[in-house]
Amino acid sequence: MTAPALEVLRSGLDGRTAAFLESCVRCNLCAETCHVYLTDHEPDSMPAAKVERVARVYRRYHTWAGRMLPGLTGARDLDEQGLTELVDAAFGRCTMCGRCTLHCAIGLDPAAVIALARAMVVAAGRVPRGIQANVAAALETGNSMRIPDTEVRDTIAWLEEDLRATTGDASVRLPVDQPGRRVLYALNPREIKFFPLSISAAGLIFHAARESWTLTSADFDITNYAYFACDRASAGAISRRLLERAEALGVETLVVAECGHGYRSLRWEAPEYLQRALPFRIVSFVELLDQYVAEGRIVLDPSRNPDRVTLHDPCNLVRNGGVIEPQRNVLRRAAREFVEMTPNREHNYCCGGGGGMLAASEYSGRRLAIGRLKADQIRRTGAKVVVTPCHNCIDQLLELNKHYALGVEVRTLGEVVADALVLPGPT
Repeated sequence: MTAPALEVLRSGLDGRTAAFLESCVRCNLCAETCHVYLTDHEPDSMPAAKVERVARVYRRYHTWAGRMLPGLTGARDLDEQGLTELVDAAFGRCTMCGRCTLHCAIGLDPAAVIALARAMVVAAGRVPRGIQANVAAALETGNSMRIPDTEVRDTIAWLEEDLRATTGDASVRLPVDQPGRRVLYALNPREIKFFPLSISAAGLIFHAARESWTLTSADFDITNYAYFACDRASAGAISRRLLERAEALGVETLVVAECGHGYRSLRWEAPEYLQRALPFRIVSFVELLDQYVAEGRIVLDPSRNPDRVTLHDPCNLVRNGGVIEPQRNVLRRAAREFVEMTPNREHNYCCGGGGGMLAASEYSGRRLAIGRLKADQIRRTGAKVVVTPCHNCIDQLLELNKHYALGVEVRTLGEVVADALVLPGPT
């Protein structure tokens, strides 16, 4: 099973990645930036050590010295034991959060090396079962939770009915499969199954903003577990379904619901997967909320969110996606008291559930352990509410809340905004 992995290593080596593998000086300054190492203090969890796992194999097959003098250069064959160690390094000790990249003394990108390692693992058929199961579901059914179109439509119908009853406004709509609208709002399937109030919150906001928008009952899924696996072929196939649905509906803007990796994989990676430009904009719901507030399209009353609120920055939205200030602009208008974690923004720590680790049950104990750093961050703020614009982070923070007895409420940005909305009168 190692031959396909070695072929991926050969085909995936470009000048940039080879430079990363050749240039690490093992200063280990990156260790002090890694949430995994800072909680387990195991040498194998240092970013430099994880890069070295790949570099040893690279040297053995792609350098003269490694071929002739493997013992002297630290090169090693990729045997089954080495592949097992590579799986542990790439999936069990790294969430690909990218924080180490910001702090590398010579500007290397360990996350890019881990991406190569994950692609090798994919080729060897050793992807963690939970991640691969989600990839298979998305490829086979159009979404990672195998939700049929009829269930999507039924769920949205009762949410619409509930919103009308709650607001007393019969004009509230949650439109589905409507062509020619300005905005397509694409969902995380967990919202349909477990967090339907997130959909209601978004619908209420769109109603208040008088937006021209629609949902879709088919190919609605913004999640992309093949992106986590660094399986570019499958990631492209998954992205294509939603993007082609947006094209078919003729929308101007595809709005990605609150999901860090969903935003990154669609906004930044999908054009590369598909090798073409897209005929519409892709924005995060976070960015759209900021626009609505700035333009006065929605009016917020912060007194309706009286408790102290803090913000967790999802790695793929913030550090790797560039959406940094919009959520802060919105929270300052939507909550009476907003406090930052320390550190924050692009320097914030990963919650521990990223990179697909939340779906990899074999690492659940380690995932909760490395989440201690985030739990400590939250506790120091004294906040009663933790907001994060990412459902993957929501799931991890809910578990950390219970495991570390934080006593906080975990919410999406849209839910906080919906609570603060000053609704227009019925139309």
